[in-house]
Amino acid sequence: MDTNTAKNIFAHDRYAALTGIEIVEAGTGYCKTSLIIEDKHLNAANVIQGGAVFTLADLAFAVASNSHGQLALALNVNISFLSSKSTGTLYATATEVDEPKRIGAYDVLVTDEKGIIIARFNGLVYRKKEKTPALPLQGENDSRLQ
Repeated sequence: MDTNTAKNIFAHDRYAALTGIEIVEAGTGYCKTSLIIEDKHLNAANVIQGGAVFTLADLAFAVASNSHGQLALALNVNISFLSSKSTGTLYATATEVDEPKRIGAYDVLVTDEKGIIIARFNGLVYRKKEKTPALPLQGENDSRLQ
């Protein structure tokens, strides 16, 4: 899956879009996403809310794990928060741990623009028999979304 295909398919990830997460780059077993930290992402301690960091990593994980064209759904994920930020841009880079099988393993590193690690995320997916849905571009008529 190339970057443009990933952007078209995952434009239907409404929650990631709502948060402002963007797909920067995608390839087979790989994805990099970004999020510019805004006031709406901050928690009561004035640092980025853990759910925003998780969502950033989760979208990179979803794109990388579905990049082979086979529908992959999360079985288990874990995230460890190592640092916090209040401003700037965060990046999540997901990579495939091994050749894809029925169960796939992925590592995701969340970093800031200086490369400082903010969080580590790892996840397992189950690959279903069906193909990754080739959803239409955002705005096109699709009865599945109504």
